[in-house]
Amino acid sequence: MKRVAIGLLGPVLDHGAGNDRWNKWRPTVGLCQQEELPFDRLDLIYNIRYTKLAEVIVKDISTASQETEVKLHRVEMGDPWDFEKVYGGLFDFAKNYRFDTDEEEYYVHITTGTHVAQICLFLLTESRHFPAKLVQTSPPRDRGRDGCAGTCTVIDLDLSKYDAIASRFEKEAEDDISFLKGGIETRNPQFNLLIERIEQVALRSSEPVLLMGPTGSGKSRLARRLYELKKARGLLKEKAPFVEVNCATLRGDTSLSTLFGHRKGAFTGAAQDRDGLLLSANNGMLFLDEIGELGLDEQALLLRAIEEKKFLPMGSDREVESSFQLICGTNRELREAVMQGRFREDLLVRIQLWTFRLPGLRERDEDIAPNLDFELDGFAKRTGCRVTFNKEARKRFLEFALSADAVWDANFRDLNSAVVRMSTLAPGGRITLGTVEEEISRLQSIWKRPEENGIDGRADLAMVSDMISPEKLEELDLFDRLQLASVLSVCRESRTLSEAGRKLFSVSRTRKASFNDADRLRKYLARFGLSWNSLHDNL
Repeated sequence: MKRVAIGLLGPVLDHGAGNDRWNKWRPTVGLCQQEELPFDRLDLIYNIRYTKLAEVIVKDISTASQETEVKLHRVEMGDPWDFEKVYGGLFDFAKNYRFDTDEEEYYVHITTGTHVAQICLFLLTESRHFPAKLVQTSPPRDRGRDGCAGTCTVIDLDLSKYDAIASRFEKEAEDDISFLKGGIETRNPQFNLLIERIEQVALRSSEPVLLMGPTGSGKSRLARRLYELKKARGLLKEKAPFVEVNCATLRGDTSLSTLFGHRKGAFTGAAQDRDGLLLSANNGMLFLDEIGELGLDEQALLLRAIEEKKFLPMGSDREVESSFQLICGTNRELREAVMQGRFREDLLVRIQLWTFRLPGLRERDEDIAPNLDFELDGFAKRTGCRVTFNKEARKRFLEFALSADAVWDANFRDLNSAVVRMSTLAPGGRITLGTVEEEISRLQSIWKRPEENGIDGRADLAMVSDMISPEKLEELDLFDRLQLASVLSVCRESRTLSEAGRKLFSVSRTRKASFNDADRLRKYLARFGLSWNSLHDNL
């Protein structure tokens, strides 16, 4: 392959007059005199003010290194200390340069030019706008003995080639991922891959992130850790705010005021100005949990605030600006909400660029044991009291936790509550088999299934008649009607589609490598022209 150097003409270091110039170290000429690194071509960038010097350098290189062809490239960059102009000029040069990496190997010379120009060359090389290695030349230590060629050092910016550096990056990434998981050594491969992707996005993007998943799957905790990670890595300022709100708590006119603020007198009771949460989150992070519960008016204003970073507080005719990263959480299927007219499609498109679905506890059976230890550690930190299981008690609790009888409706919140209760009641800080059996009974009572409350296949047939058309009803056998009635009864008793799915498929789900109860239930309802949202509109 041909070896090609790209460099800047140095009007100070490269300058020389008369025969004395051969006794002076000139970086550009010296670069072409390196016996161990000969160049087939030098592409020399120069300013029109130094045309004569450029012509002298071309002539001298032809004398000192006859095998090196020199091509001059005039690039006007204005003030050599103006970063924007210098970077712009070099960027345009790189963009228009015809690189042929199959035939040529490139080196960018960063010895000449102002410090600004050298920094710009480094950045453009590091970003691969110049697909090259860096070469730095230095004057000779003993000019009498070494001549005036000097020495050179090659720097390859492909960090993957440096084992020590690569290992540091890997360790840093591992630390970040562990931090996002709360230090829990999770074993579920799908979840570990999910957190790895979230870590990559957190460090490289400030676009909105949508966290989906059932209640208690850890959306709020993960949002807070994303904020702390970005702050620790200098992507957010030390005093950058983290603002969190559950949109399900916002009701009526106060929701607009809570989010976007208001001016004094905007409505009855508005005795003074209020900034609102969006303004409070300026230069930080805003977490809108349960965003599917947000009203359509609020959604429209939020969309503009995301896209333009501007919005109007209530009662104001002057816009305010706020720049924040938005993290959204939801346990709803927002696409269905769009179809039902409950959620703006343009807002969904804007917030779903990075969408991550957090699995429920029953979808991560491998992680129940490490999360059990995590909850015990958390109890110890909060109370100062270290509580442990005896061997039989731990074995019994994990057997139950992994069985079909353990529904874990509220996911990790249920697990946390169970650990808190057992730890509080543990005699002498030791959870015994009796304490575990008592907690199992308590959990089974909390999770009591609909059929245990008297709901069976004969119940609520009238509800089936109300939910589907007479024509569709005539096509159904009594068997199908009874089955659908039971399914609708479970849905009526459930808060989310995922919760209903877990109850309905509690046995068959244990035989699957991964769970998608919500999707199974969604497809079943679709057979009858029903959806979760339309169902709850009529229940």
